[in-house]
Amino acid sequence: MSPLLAEIIGTAFLIALGDGVVANVVLSKSKGQQSGWIVITMGWAMAVFVGVFCAGQYSGAHLNPAVTLALALKGSFSWSLVPAYIGAQLLGAMLGALLVWLCYKKHFDASDDAAGKLAVFCTSPAIRTPWYNLLTEFIATLVFILAIFFITKPTTGIGSLDALPVALLVLAIGLSLGGPTGYAINPARDLGPRIMHALLPIPGKGSSDWAYAWIPIVGPLAGAIAATVIYNTLMN
Repeated sequence: MSPLLAEIIGTAFLIALGDGVVANVVLSKSKGQQSGWIVITMGWAMAVFVGVFCAGQYSGAHLNPAVTLALALKGSFSWSLVPAYIGAQLLGAMLGALLVWLCYKKHFDASDDAAGKLAVFCTSPAIRTPWYNLLTEFIATLVFILAIFFITKPTTGIGSLDALPVALLVLAIGLSLGGPTGYAINPARDLGPRIMHALLPIPGKGSSDWAYAWIPIVGPLAGAIAATVIYNTLMN
């Protein structure tokens, strides 16, 4: 399997299972409705495990533009492949979001909460304070990328053998730092599904909140840059 196809499939798994657990918790008449934050964070951690494990041997399992950027800055990944990887991740995220909508279509139809419908697809802040929200995404992604470097010591990617440690790392971030913004820590994870929320015929879906959309893009990318600078400084 080609690396780009692996990034599409791995990211689609990530979003199908990650956005899927949110749909299960927040949408009306779902069997998992109101099961809470612990279920969401566990579901996302397992989504990361599946996506990384499946794609690792083929592409390095970046599944996240912040990871791709960090590896390129670190000198472990070719800059010429960065645009294609990010494009594949965005496409995979859109595909995963489409699968969630298909699975939960009747529950989207039965739900009246526009904010809950948006939450299935993308993140939003608990308290809307843009610069603090940006800082939260910056810090969470800095911790994520820096910890990945120390946990996996990757050459070209995260890799399938390190799928479980990375999944546990995402679980820890969700439980500890996820409360303010929903811990996007991945621009493709937020942007791809947000685009699908805007495009799909979801009744009563409301706004896709594009005014906020820059924060889960800029924050994670800036956090990835800072983490790489810190790592390179410490290790060189």
